[in-house]
Amino acid sequence: MNHERFHIGLFGFGSVGRGLYDVLTRLQPAEKAVISRVCVRHLERHTEPNIRFTDQPDDIFNDPEINFIVELIDDAEAAYEIVCRALRQGLPVVSGNKKMLAAHLEELIALQQTMGSALLYDASACGSIPVIRNLEEYYDNDLLQSVKGILNGSSNFILSKVFNEGMTYTDALRMAQELGFAESDPTLDIDGWDSLYKIIIITVHAFGIYVKPEEIFTYGISSMNEHDIQFAREKQRRIKLVGTAEKLGDDQLSVSVMPHLISRQKYIYSVEDEFNGVVIKGLFYYKQFMFGRGAGGHPTGSAVLSDIMARLYNYRYEYKKLHSPHKPTFTNDFAFRIYFRYSNDVERALLPFAKIEETYHSASYNYIVGHVRMSQLVKAAPQLRQANVFLAAYPED
Repeated sequence: MNHERFHIGLFGFGSVGRGLYDVLTRLQPAEKAVISRVCVRHLERHTEPNIRFTDQPDDIFNDPEINFIVELIDDAEAAYEIVCRALRQGLPVVSGNKKMLAAHLEELIALQQTMGSALLYDASACGSIPVIRNLEEYYDNDLLQSVKGILNGSSNFILSKVFNEGMTYTDALRMAQELGFAESDPTLDIDGWDSLYKIIIITVHAFGIYVKPEEIFTYGISSMNEHDIQFAREKQRRIKLVGTAEKLGDDQLSVSVMPHLISRQKYIYSVEDEFNGVVIKGLFYYKQFMFGRGAGGHPTGSAVLSDIMARLYNYRYEYKKLHSPHKPTFTNDFAFRIYFRYSNDVERALLPFAKIEETYHSASYNYIVGHVRMSQLVKAAPQLRQANVFLAAYPED
């Protein structure tokens, strides 16, 4: 497929959809790609001149001029239907819906192979950071050891305000909402679900295996309080919400999303505000660091445009790692060090520690530093999210 020009059918005209429209009109003035029609849920809210709006998907899929689909909507089920329909019609499609991709990626890969059409979604993982294409093109071998980093700009903005400016968690969250970095219901960001969807997608391209969301330990920062912040400062560390996919030896892989107590020498220690930072570690090339805006209409719209332009030259994901005979096996059967803050014996009993290095007890709170098995965290995850506790990975370095 080498079109001289893409006529785009766009689904969604929120922040990213508008961002794509802006970058197309300002930076790529229509000689290679143009938005022909935009499908939205509420027509009455869109009165922009020079844009043809519709609320009927058929108006896009039945338009003979449209030869490219871009899906930028929040509804995961509707996004799934749009992407599948586009692929079955042989239309290339770009998607930004990370929740949908994380749930259906195996099926969508198979559908691409069957229909010969292409799905690109670099913008879904880290906004303006081209992490997926780099994993596909430059790390397509067995030397990759880990991919980890800050994958959510909203939670990182909050944590930056807390540790850099001394703001309370509540005030930092309110500021993030006022500035548009966090939604009125911030659960998706601060409880780690957004990062979970991204690390699932990244893991497919980095290591060639798909891990179901319910198998991955996911824990956010919503229960963090001043005692946890004080502990981090005393240890000269910062709390960051980190998504991790990491080899354990040669044949096993761990995947998780949780707060980490990050030491000063780590790259992501200095990733601030709404930015994302991804560290890729290899067996011989050690560490490489990618940094950029992880959210926002124009940064993400620019990433969508990059995917569109790549299709002009017939680019598609090859999913090389999926066909590798040396793929690791996902596991939660390993121990690692955590910080665990709790209030009472019932909460303490949620986690069995294999080894305890440090304890603290007071009238208002208690904490333990020790080693637990990831499988125990997965098992206790529903109770941990409901209890008045907080935990964070506490690496040795």
